[in-house]
Order: sequence, then structure tokens, then C-alpha cells
Amino acid sequence: MASSTYSLSSFVKPTAITTTSKSLLTPPSTFTPLTSSNSSLTKSLKMNTSLPKKSFACKSQANEHADTEKVQTMHVYELNERDRGSPAYLRLSNKTVNSLGDLVPFSNKLYTGDLKKRIGITAGICILIQHIAEKQGDRYEAIYSFHFGDYGHLAIQGPYLTYPEDTYLAVTGGSGIFEGVKGQVKLHQIIFPFKIFYTFYLKGIKDLPKELLGEHVEPSPAVEASPAAKALEPHAVIAGFTN
Repeated sequence: MASSTYSLSSFVKPTAITTTSKSLLTPPSTFTPLTSSNSSLTKSLKMNTSLPKKSFACKSQANEHADTEKVQTMHVYELNERDRGSPAYLRLSNKTVNSLGDLVPFSNKLYTGDLKKRIGITAGICILIQHIAEKQGDRYEAIYSFHFGDYGHLAIQGPYLTYPEDTYLAVTGGSGIFEGVKGQVKLHQIIFPFKIFYTFYLKGIKDLPKELLGEHVEPSPAVEASPAAKALEPHAVIAGFTN
């Protein structure tokens, strides 16, 4: 988003010990040991006790898969160009200072990491968790999507800070070429609430298109989308880009 943010003790009374009658400890004279006349029962017992022993070992399959899955890195810029009416601030706390429960819906433009192509938009909401006066900012829980036109979308959730401190959010799913995706994304706040740089670490999907993986421009307050991308020229947008 481009928007405004650990005895009772019990006593047992001894009881008298009584002597058990000898007759009770003597096996009855009618007891019959297992003999050939009990052959069916004997065979059953032998069959049940002669099963082969198998060892059991618990192995984490998740870790095994994680060691072999390919991680793809993708860079994306989110820019608030002040033309979408975003963000909107809903002060549900009814307090003069940003407080728990305040909501911030938002939607901003997305560009490839080299700033040469328009990808689409972000769309989501932030829930204010804590106002941190000493850092002059807020901490939010963010839930939002990155729309990539015909390619599909990515859904993420996690901490969003309005002050300059990187956070990692979980990639919770996706559609299109991102179906079945897993991973995380690093959010780097450049200028709140206007410029954010994202680094996605994605796995569980096929190789991403080259136009989404080009060399990225290093984040700085001066970054801007290319004029062609801003103008939505055909060569400077992805197919079916979300506007």
C-alpha cells in the first residue's frame, strides 16, 4: 500500500492391610493350559504375534520440498500519482490521533521493476494496529492484491509500516499464472504514501514471463515511471493491464 501506520497437597490416610485367604491365591483345579484341544486359539495367537515389526520415522516433507523448489525474484513499483483518490482514511476510532481500528482503503498504480511498463494496480485495505509516536508513524495489518492484467493477480497479507522500515508480508495465493504460488514479499517504503518498492520471492509456479523479470531500477525518492508507461503506450503496458 501507499498509505498512512507483547499446592495443593493431598493427604492419604493409611488403611489397614489385611491378609488374603490362601484359597484365593491358589489356582483353581479346573484350569486347563493351552493344549492341542485348544489348537484354533493357539494358532490365532501365533498368527497375531508373528507379524513383522516395522519402524516408524517422521520426516518433514515440507522441508524436503522447500529445499528443491525454485525461488523466482520479481521487482515491482507501486506509485501513487495522485489521480485515483487514494488513499481514503476512515477514522472509525473517533479519536483525533490515528488509533486501533481505523481503516485505510487504497488503490495505486503498478509498474515493472525497470519502470518501463505499466502492470496494473494494487487494491486493498489496511487496518491500523498501533500508532507509534516516537517513530512518527503507524503500524497496519494490510490485506491487498496486485493485479497483473491477463497474467492474473497475487494476494498478500502482513505488516505495513508508514515509517522507513522494511517488512515482509506473506504471499497467500494467486490466480492465472500465479495459481498455487507460495512465498513472501519485502515492502520497502521510499516515500510514504507515494512510492513503494516490492521484492517478491515466489515459488511453486512455472517460470514467470521475461517482461516481469527485467533489471530493476534501484529505489530512490527520484524514481518515476517512464513517460511511455505513464501514457499507456501499447509497447509500455502488459496485455490486459488493470487500470
